[in-house]
Amino acid sequence: MNKRKGNTRNWGGDNVKTYKVEEETTLLPFLIKSLPNLNRTEVKALLKYKHIAIKGAPTSQFNTPLMPGDVVEVNHGRSFFKFNNPQVKILYEDKYMIVIEKASGLLSVANDNAREKNAFRILQDYVKHGDPEANVYVCHRLDQYTSGILVFSKDQEMMLEMRSNWDFYVKERKYVCVTENIPPRPEDTIESLLTQNDRMQVYSTPDEEKGRLAITHYRVLQTRGRYALLDVEIFTGKKNQIRVHMSEMGCPIAGDIKYGAETNPARRLMLHNYRLSFIHPVTGELMRFSLPTPVVFRKLTSPDK
Repeated sequence: MNKRKGNTRNWGGDNVKTYKVEEETTLLPFLIKSLPNLNRTEVKALLKYKHIAIKGAPTSQFNTPLMPGDVVEVNHGRSFFKFNNPQVKILYEDKYMIVIEKASGLLSVANDNAREKNAFRILQDYVKHGDPEANVYVCHRLDQYTSGILVFSKDQEMMLEMRSNWDFYVKERKYVCVTENIPPRPEDTIESLLTQNDRMQVYSTPDEEKGRLAITHYRVLQTRGRYALLDVEIFTGKKNQIRVHMSEMGCPIAGDIKYGAETNPARRLMLHNYRLSFIHPVTGELMRFSLPTPVVFRKLTSPDK
């Protein structure tokens, strides 16, 4: 993908200019005077769709009183909009991509049972708020009950580039998880060929024609009772890879009933993608994102508790 120059930080379609009020007036006449290149209908459209903000607060009220010293902001790119969703936090945005933190329980994309409530739909609605023609594209996925870092592209070409060459662009993928039972070794690398049965259950197989290589490295950070907190790095991105490798080692991830867990102490799958580093396909910049370990993970495995 060809590299393109441009601002790659904190970009979201904004083109904000500020205008200082010199004398007492109201908003509409002030805007008409301050924006001589726009006609009255165009100025009213800016107001209607909340492209205007006073003291940082968006407004559509044309007769808002203004006093000397007030500052009026005009966003010529899109309406003023503050993204706020309890299950999605935007970590980074530029004109090519959005990187988010996804909560446990939220689907990455829609499935047959949930068409509306998923990270893709939430971000699609967000970008279309500023530009009805905008879109987002899924670069990779996390399991529904795995929390952590997800990358979405705003450009289909970039999405296809990243997905086709994922191992080239991605330099680091690290997770923390809490397992039932303590691994037999404090640190180890697990390699196996993974395949899937008719019940959508992933498992290791010796069949080289059916299986695809999966490599997982883990390190035990702390333990308490039957639970262990592990730092995990994956060198391949196969479906359910960490969950399968932990389960087959005799240490299923807490809360992972599908792969043999007996307990659910946090009422969630205790798997969290806390670090992702990758090369930006357009700018060539090394992008690094890190998240803290969920508090419940540390509390459950703290030897001092």
